[in-house]
Amino acid sequence: MPHESISVFDMFKIGVGPSSSHTLGPWRAAQRCIESIQAKYPLDQVVSLTVLLYGSLAKTGKGHGTDIAVLLGLSGEDPVTIDVNSINQKIKDIENNQSLLLGGKKMLPFIIQEDLQFLYNESLPFHPNGLSFLISTKDGNHYSETYFSIGGGFVVKEGENGGGKAPVDLPFPINTADDLLHWCRKTGLPINEIVLENELAWNTEKNVKEGVWKIWETMKECTFRGCHTQGELPGGLQVQRRAFNLNKKLINQQVYKSYEEWIHAIKKGGGSFQYILDWVSCFALAVNEENASFGRVVTAPTNGAAGVIPAVLQYYIAFCENVTDESIIKFLLTASEIGSIFKKGATISAAMGGCQAEIGVSSAMAAAALTECMGGTQRQVLMAAEIAMEHHLGLTCDPIGGLVQIPCIERNTMGAIKAITASQLALQSTPDFALVSLDKVIATMWSTALDMNSKYKETADGGLAVQVPLGLSEC
Repeated sequence: MPHESISVFDMFKIGVGPSSSHTLGPWRAAQRCIESIQAKYPLDQVVSLTVLLYGSLAKTGKGHGTDIAVLLGLSGEDPVTIDVNSINQKIKDIENNQSLLLGGKKMLPFIIQEDLQFLYNESLPFHPNGLSFLISTKDGNHYSETYFSIGGGFVVKEGENGGGKAPVDLPFPINTADDLLHWCRKTGLPINEIVLENELAWNTEKNVKEGVWKIWETMKECTFRGCHTQGELPGGLQVQRRAFNLNKKLINQQVYKSYEEWIHAIKKGGGSFQYILDWVSCFALAVNEENASFGRVVTAPTNGAAGVIPAVLQYYIAFCENVTDESIIKFLLTASEIGSIFKKGATISAAMGGCQAEIGVSSAMAAAALTECMGGTQRQVLMAAEIAMEHHLGLTCDPIGGLVQIPCIERNTMGAIKAITASQLALQSTPDFALVSLDKVIATMWSTALDMNSKYKETADGGLAVQVPLGLSEC
């Protein structure tokens, strides 16, 4: 049976907030468009370029920074390396100069209000997150390229099969949870080692582990930064950051100068249920407040759900025993495989499946990873993922003002807590007696997504987004 080859570095991508499907994906689409143009023409042959944003990208594009992402992508900037503090000035320069440096090489006239259009009432059939680039050249040629941001920063060009990556033969091809369990039984390997063996089809073990560690370092830095930054989030909702004050209260005047000293101070605070619960919430809030502020985050598997996995991993580091660098890598390898199974069997795009596809999937990923690191069997790991998703089924995506803030930031705290609870339940259970398998819950999630009204799928047309009207005409 054909299988889709998804790497851990597909599931975890370093980028810029606030949305993987509405920010990172369009950014990557713009970069791919530039590469495509250069394959046909020198950039100095381009005389005009117009961007059309369709469907969900149009309806919540302003709140998600889709316009900003596209402009930066067309300008040759990369979300992994850009100085996030320079973003506002770069956009102001494009607006004031009415031009952008196409691909970082060719100055092209570009009036944002005219050349970047939000088509609120039009949607393309393949996916709600569509965008087209209309290109004109000096020799009079006019052509277009259309891309779809399908969730988690994944981008598909119109006419492509899958994500455009060359197929790779993996030693352990996996489409479903049953496939994964089959290989675990056949080899006796834990899930993280199955994942690592598959990763070797792309890279060396040294490079894989270094790459996964870089993912963790980015998550760690984001969490630490978010816990030590105060102020108001951008976008007009006047949402105040909460992680800063919560961290200050919980740390109780302890002095520290680094992340390591901070974690040591956290551990000294004890292990009461309330104390741990507050810290898990603090970790999750910190990441998604950074995400909402165009900070550097990791899709896990999306930006809107970027706080769940770091929060659960920080919980594991701060409050569990025998944590090593290897176990942190194990955590992320296991989490990535669960996410890839959800992507193959359903979706990780809120525009397709509501928030169950983001917070629900991230919670399942975190629950599975924690269970593996806590010594759970392969079946308990899958059971933890199933429990976590089962109790997120039907969760809608209804961001107020189209911003990834309310209820998105708090939902990350809920997803993290549910992940820990699901892991504990699985570790104390016998999977032989479970009636619901992970594959069954993924199928249920997908059928729920298909039945869900489009106004609850990242359009800001329903739910809290309309119950709390704010008069933000641009959203």
